[in-house]
Amino acid sequence: AERRFTETHEWVSRDGDEVTIGITEYAQNALGDIVYVELPNVGDAVEYEEEVGAIESVKAASELYAPLEGVVTETNDVLQLTPKLVNLSPEEGGWIMKLKIEDEEGWEKLLDEETYAEMCRGEGETD
Repeated sequence: AERRFTETHEWVSRDGDEVTIGITEYAQNALGDIVYVELPNVGDAVEYEEEVGAIESVKAASELYAPLEGVVTETNDVLQLTPKLVNLSPEEGGWIMKLKIEDEEGWEKLLDEETYAEMCRGEGETD
């Protein structure tokens, strides 16, 4: 599966016309201890950059945005009981949702790993 990233710190892993989405290591680190994950509903049709859920930590709440247009095919219900999984395994077991996509153009606009890493380094710098 090929993996891309968004400027709002989601990762998108693609397998054919299905993508798995979660938040990055960088994002979970910035949020701190995650206490609640709001998931979209399976069957929801989502637009690019539409708000599809939220993640709440002890210090902040962060909206989740759809990185691509598509239909929600699955959500990681384990997170309802164990939101901390997003901290422990943000890019594996703590995935958030899966989408069936038809959005080739959107996929091409997502950041590759190198560009994303550069962006994170830039955000980490203070003047």
